[in-house]
Amino acid sequence: MKKNKKFIYLTQLCLLTGMPLFGFIGQSKAQEVITIQQAIDSTLKNNLQIKQAQFNYALSDENLKQSKNALLPTLNANSGFNKNFGRSIDPSTNQYISQQFNSINGNLSAGLDLFSGWQKLNQIKQNKLLLDVDKTNVDKVKNDLILQVVTAYMQVLYNKDLLKVAKDQLDVAKQQLNQQQQLLEVGNKTLADISQAKSQVATSELNVTNAENNLNISFLSLTQLMEKPASYTFEVQAPLVDQLAVLNTYSANEVYNTAASNFPDVKLASFRTLAAAKAIDIAKGSYFPRLSMGGGLGSNYSSSFTTQSFSSQIKDNFGQYVGLSLSVPIFNGFNARSSVRKARISYENTRIQEQLTKNNLNKIIHQAVADLKAAESRFASTKNAFDAQKDAFYVIDQRYQVGLVNSLDYSTALTNKNKAETDMIQAKYDLLFKAKVIDYYLGKQIVF
Repeated sequence: MKKNKKFIYLTQLCLLTGMPLFGFIGQSKAQEVITIQQAIDSTLKNNLQIKQAQFNYALSDENLKQSKNALLPTLNANSGFNKNFGRSIDPSTNQYISQQFNSINGNLSAGLDLFSGWQKLNQIKQNKLLLDVDKTNVDKVKNDLILQVVTAYMQVLYNKDLLKVAKDQLDVAKQQLNQQQQLLEVGNKTLADISQAKSQVATSELNVTNAENNLNISFLSLTQLMEKPASYTFEVQAPLVDQLAVLNTYSANEVYNTAASNFPDVKLASFRTLAAAKAIDIAKGSYFPRLSMGGGLGSNYSSSFTTQSFSSQIKDNFGQYVGLSLSVPIFNGFNARSSVRKARISYENTRIQEQLTKNNLNKIIHQAVADLKAAESRFASTKNAFDAQKDAFYVIDQRYQVGLVNSLDYSTALTNKNKAETDMIQAKYDLLFKAKVIDYYLGKQIVF
């Protein structure tokens, strides 16, 4: 019955997630074994968040190109055809007439800004900084995903070990139940002992089911991070033994100094501050006069002017002009002053945000180094506790075999050993994860 419930549960979960049932249950039989670096590479190659960040970078690059092109002269051509009725001005004679006629006009105009308060130049400089912002944001998204992959990968390893422990515990419980039944047949045990052994088996089966479900879910989380199809099956490479021999020689200040110089979050905040500072210069450009140069040529034709042909009118009406235009801001409702003040406020805000980013990074790194030290101590303690509980259980088991210990004491000793082993496994991967987090902040390649 328990196996049927387990099968039904997994079937429902597969229907919800879209994962094939046999591929989902058979994770442990996957042919491909991937390392943590391969998982990271797959995520960085396929993840949609990175592609979105790259599209934003491409848009910023286009904005930069456009701001540079804004320095070029403008050239525009216009033409029009009109059919006039009633009283209107004849474009050929500039006199009012009251008759129906057709008119055609065309012109070509060019313009060039000679001075605009250096706004266009400052806009180019700001767009360069904004391009650096989006480029750094791509690196930030990648970095954040790397940490997520490391977390998910560690969770898979952790759940694999827990499943192995749960299965070992189930084997012990089944062996104990079989032994109890044999002793019951010869009169050395009671039904109460059998009930206790059956209860231990049921509990162990539930632990195995929970461990399998947790493992499958952690596999699914890692698969989704790598943007792989739900049917993709794989195995993960376990860390080497010497990976746990962490020599805690890290200095929090040294780690922070290294991270602050190359960590994308800090670079991103710095570029945003520089871009906000350049926005002040752009806003100040509104205080200055604007000088522009323009020129053009054009001609027109009117059907009302019957004494001349189309070509003659176009030739006779052909005109050109060239000139300068100066615009001096005198009073515009304090718009320029307000724009400058708002730009300065934005700059101060981004400057504070940059400092908050550095402070937060400093806090996180100091906490990470302290956590690593604590994790080393905790792993050593839990390992010693497990060794002690394992030895204690061995003694209880030997005494239980000859009837010197009752089933309740045996069950208690087994539970204590199992809990100590679970705590040790958790401490082991906690230690390994925290060591990899330090490597992450140092910009090292995360490998096993």
